[in-house]
Parts: sequence; C-alpha cells; structure tokens
Amino acid sequence: MSSLRMLGKEEENDDAAEVTWEDQQRINSFSKLNTRMRNLEEKLEELRQEKEALDDLSTELELADEDEAVLYKVGEAFLHIPLPRAQKRLEKDQSVLDARISALSTSSEDCDTQMKALKVQLYAKFGSAINLDD
Repeated sequence: MSSLRMLGKEEENDDAAEVTWEDQQRINSFSKLNTRMRNLEEKLEELRQEKEALDDLSTELELADEDEAVLYKVGEAFLHIPLPRAQKRLEKDQSVLDARISALSTSSEDCDTQMKALKVQLYAKFGSAINLDD
C-alpha cells in the first residue's frame, strides 16, 4: 500500500520562516561546498590507493636484484631503468603524492569547517524545515 497521506493541520508547518536572498545564498554556498567536498574525498581516496600501490612497489624494489633493470611506469609507458634510479624516482613520486594528499586534506577540512558554520546559521533560522545532511 502507498505510504503517501495528507498532512493533518497540526503537522503542517504554519510558522515557516521566510527565505531571504541571503539565506538562499547560504544554502547555495552549502550545496557548492558539499559537492566540492565529495569530489575532494573521491580524489583523496584515489590518491590513497595510489600511495598504497607505491608503498607496495617500494617493498618489492627492496627485494629486487641491484644488477637488473626494472620496469618503471612513467605516464602511460614503462621504462627499463636501473634499480637505484627507480628507487630515487619512487621516493620522489611518493613525496609528490604525499604533498597532494596533504593539500587535498586541508581543502577538505576547510570545506567541512565552512559547511559547519553554514549549518549552524541555517538550522538556527529554519530548524527542522531544512535538511542539510547527506
């Protein structure tokens, strides 16, 4: 059976607050920040997986024979390079990746802080009439 029904008089929200232009701007800002934060979280997850793969590679290279060249991925291609050079390249790639993860984490935290401030303002005015949860 359908769960749709008419609201009774007591359930209607008669004391609905008027949405001003400033309120609408806050709501829009919250929405943009929420979208940006979700995108940042997705990118962070990708970078964390890439970091995990580089960490695994580092472990594998420690076990490799120093005299043999190893295949190292650069862009879309694989190159044969000596093991010491591959290890240096790997360290550089890991540090670049750590910096990117750190920058994205900071951006994500900034978005979260701004969203919390907007939530406080909007819930203070609209109460249960607005839903800002995911």
